[in-house]
Formats: sequence, structure tokens, C-alpha cells
Amino acid sequence: MEAMKKEKPATAKGEWCMKKILALLMAAAMVLGLAACSSGGDTAETTAAAEETTAAAETTAAAEETTAAEETAAGAEETAAAADGEAERTTFTVGFDAEFPPYGFMDENGEYVGFDLDLAAEVCARQGWELVKQPINWDTKDMELSSGAIDCIWNGFTMTGREDEYTWTVPYVDNSQVFVVAEDSGIKTKEDLAGKVVGVQADSSALAALEDEENQENLDLAASFASLDQFADYNTAFMELEAGSLDAVAMDIGVANYQINQRGGGYEILGGNDPEQYLSTEQYAVGFLLGNDELKDTVEATLMEMVEDGAFMEIAQKYADYGLVDAVCLGK
Repeated sequence: MEAMKKEKPATAKGEWCMKKILALLMAAAMVLGLAACSSGGDTAETTAAAEETTAAAETTAAAEETTAAEETAAGAEETAAAADGEAERTTFTVGFDAEFPPYGFMDENGEYVGFDLDLAAEVCARQGWELVKQPINWDTKDMELSSGAIDCIWNGFTMTGREDEYTWTVPYVDNSQVFVVAEDSGIKTKEDLAGKVVGVQADSSALAALEDEENQENLDLAASFASLDQFADYNTAFMELEAGSLDAVAMDIGVANYQINQRGGGYEILGGNDPEQYLSTEQYAVGFLLGNDELKDTVEATLMEMVEDGAFMEIAQKYADYGLVDAVCLGK
């Protein structure tokens, strides 16, 4: 972006004006002095010239002071407009992974739907905003947010471990990272993954858990794999699992339940309901650009209203088959 040209402050302009006035008045005084040394008509003509010079100086000063005042007023108006930016908001752009069901995905009609998008739609309806659903590549989400292309990241976004990187709402879902395997794979515990090929989404929470330098257990687990293959999205990873190219996929439990249900069985979460066999536990929240507290506060307050009047759980019930009702933590 081309740098903006710096304007002179109003105070500096005023000082410059005064210096110019003094210079003109000094010039006028010199003309009058010469007039005193002249005679008759010459004196009258010189005096008239001096008076014209003085008048010109005063006119110039008045014009420049008016310009400085107008620029100062314009600056104040721009500052006020910026302060009122959220009050004048008409759209709300949500960045999401379009292949992350049940939080955000494309349905059979080609529409973007999901739990998080439904929540965002209800927030927008209550605020009088137009919801803009913006699919993003998950590994470029930070660039999208910092550039202003999106207002927030709202799509099963893990705040655990990222608390200082974004401005977050309160968490609304308790989530776990798990392994999905074929029911007939013979893999029953995490230790059975040694020597296996495991898939994971690039820049995901599951990958972060496996690369967490403060979690030696997970580092040792990852080191035991034959390989850890990264994919752009979980749909692709699951297809590789179906094809036999992968032995397991590390993913969010909600997404795991969705993928298993969509396929009518044949796959299972490693360890079932035993959290000891899970990769990690975490919480989801809505992430905003660091420092954007005003927009965060508005969205968070609206979510709390939805909890109070029951709209939040009503939306969660639509995705009960994927464990979302039990996973919701907001208001509990």
C-alpha cells in the first residue's frame, strides 16, 4: 500500500502563518520609513504601497488561518467517524473452512451451512447485519484476518494455546482431538499407531498437538508413526483413509463424528469414549484480530443473549447427531 503523505499539523501551520505576517509587516515598515525620507507625492505613493502590502498580509493570514481551521475540523470529523465505525456496520464477514463439518461445509444444495455459520447468522439477524460467508484456506487464515478480508475466524477455531494471538470471545464448545481408524484395523490404542501412516490437516489443532514441544508424550507418539502426512482438508484425508493409504486420521471429535455418520459406519474413534486415548482436549471460541475488542464484545454479548433465550441450544440441537449438544459449554 502506498504510504500516505504526511500533513503539517495545524499548530505548525499557524506558526508559519505568523512568521509570514511578521515578514510582511517588516517589509511594510521599511516602505514607510522610506516614505518619511521622501517628499511630496513620492511620500503619498509610498505610504499607499505600504498600506496595500499590510492589507495583503492580513488577507493572506486570514485565509491561511481559515484553511488550517477547516483541516483541523475535517480531522476531527474523520476521528469521530472511525469511532462510530462499529455503530454503522452493515456487514459481518466470517472466515471459515468450507470442508469442516458440522461447523462449516457445503450441503447437497451447494449452500454453505453448519453450526458456526448458523450461530453467526443469528447474531447478524439480531444486529441488523448482512452475513458474508467467506471460505478461506486454513493455513492462510491469519493473512485473511490481518488484511481485513474477514472480520473474524469462526469455524471450530481452537483458542487453547493461541490465547495471546487473537482477541477471543468466551469459549462455547469443549472439543477433543482424536484418531479415527477403520473398525477392522486392529488398532485399539494410541500405542498401536506405531509404524502406521497417520493423516492430519495442515495448520490444524491436531497437528499442533502432535508437534507440541511441551508435550513429550505426543512428541513420542508422533515419532512412532511411519509418517505423518498433511492434507489441505479432512475430506481428502478421510478419502485416503477409505482407500487404505492412511491407517488413521487425527482430527476434531465433532468432525470425526460427522464423517463416520456420513459413511454409515465402518470407522470408529480410537478408544471410543475413553479420553485417555484422545490426543488432546481444547475449547472453541470466535477469534478476532488482536485488539478488536469492540466487535468481539458485540458478538459475545449477542451470543449470551441467545443462550438466555434458548436460541443457542436450539441451533445446537440441529447437530445433535454429531455430539454438539453435549460438547456445548457456553451457559453451562
